[in-house]
Amino acid sequence: MAYEAEDVSPTSQVEESDPDALLSPPPDAKPEPGLNGKPVRWYDADRTEPYTRIAPFQEWHDTSVEFFYKPITLTALGFGLAALSYVAMTQDVLEEGRDKRRVGAYAAVVSFLMFSMIQFRDGPFIRPHPAFWRAILGINLLYELALVFLLFQDLNSARRMMTLLDPSLNRPLPEKSYAENCELTPQNVWDAIDIFCLAHALGWFGKAMILRDYWFCWILSIAFEFAEYSLQHQLANFAECWWDHWILDVLVCNWLGTYLGMKTCQYLEVKPYEWRGLRQTRGLRSKARRVLSQFSPHDWTAFKWEGTTSFLHYLIVVLLLAVFLAAELNPFYLKSLLWMEPDHPIVILRLAGVFLCALPAVRELYQYINNPRKAKRMGQHVWLLLATILTELLVITKWSKGQFTEPLPLYVRWAWMIGGILLVLYPAIRFGVPSVRKYVGKQKQKRKGKGKGKKAQ
Repeated sequence: MAYEAEDVSPTSQVEESDPDALLSPPPDAKPEPGLNGKPVRWYDADRTEPYTRIAPFQEWHDTSVEFFYKPITLTALGFGLAALSYVAMTQDVLEEGRDKRRVGAYAAVVSFLMFSMIQFRDGPFIRPHPAFWRAILGINLLYELALVFLLFQDLNSARRMMTLLDPSLNRPLPEKSYAENCELTPQNVWDAIDIFCLAHALGWFGKAMILRDYWFCWILSIAFEFAEYSLQHQLANFAECWWDHWILDVLVCNWLGTYLGMKTCQYLEVKPYEWRGLRQTRGLRSKARRVLSQFSPHDWTAFKWEGTTSFLHYLIVVLLLAVFLAAELNPFYLKSLLWMEPDHPIVILRLAGVFLCALPAVRELYQYINNPRKAKRMGQHVWLLLATILTELLVITKWSKGQFTEPLPLYVRWAWMIGGILLVLYPAIRFGVPSVRKYVGKQKQKRKGKGKGKKAQ
């Protein structure tokens, strides 16, 4: 028992009659409940996904904005139900005998957006607040559901339904062509300048902010002009003078918007980001600047699509180009089929909504392509936006039956056929031929190795 006496201290509470307890290891400590000893509450659940998680360390520890990042689901539920009960049950808002369907539809939309702001997953952006981008996702989902409903309606029924939103709709519109006087004179160019030139520039500013790539924007700009040439037999407003296509649109409006957008991207890329709370900021001007900075990006990622580095990148770039072209052409067909003016609020809201939805969607797509280890699946924004654009195509295809009777011109068919052949031929030469050469070289080396082995035997 000398060994036992050496290992056991005089203050040990182990009895001498139990020698096995002296040689056995001490028992493991009991695990503490919760996380690091702190209880985990049900409303502390993290809705973010690993592939979209952004951890603004400084902002989490900024006590001046800490309240805006805490879960307030029950509080929001209480305020929402109070507002609904007041609007629905008081005579101040709803008078007896009036049509309440419109107010009920608006209340349902607001309730759904409130749920999306509270319960949807976070996206890649956190400025001005993650709840804002959750609401954008909710708006996209509502639009997608509306498109699915319209997909099962005929064109005349859809036109009548639009009068519920605007009674002035459901009236045929005159076709307008921009290719009447195509002589290149200063007066004709000046007459062609209108509010849509500014809309062109703003649109391409937004596309540059979404794609963040000069070459991609230029390819998309030229491809859209070719699409207008191809479809002007269906939509009269696609018929423009040659100088309107290539000088006024591409070289002036599109270039100006793309240039300003890319300059903004470059500024945001090199801008030093230092986030301080309101309490750490001194002076009224500095505090106002800090409040405005809440509406600027938290950080900025430069996109390098690199469509010629691999076949996967090439395929993604071509598909993204096709989706962007579809998103650009869809509103022209929808407003033509539903008899809407180009400056109608519904058309403008659709363009603005797709822009806001595309900002996080393309960011998620870029991360999904270039960081497959972190992005395990496609993000929710890009998935839903892709479904929305494809649903628009289905609606247009269904409603276009019998509306556009003029066949596709033969030269347009040949042009698109040649373009399709080039799109297939380029990756075959760029990626297919080197792969075949590598495969043939490996097979030759294997055969040589087998031949040397037989000779050695």
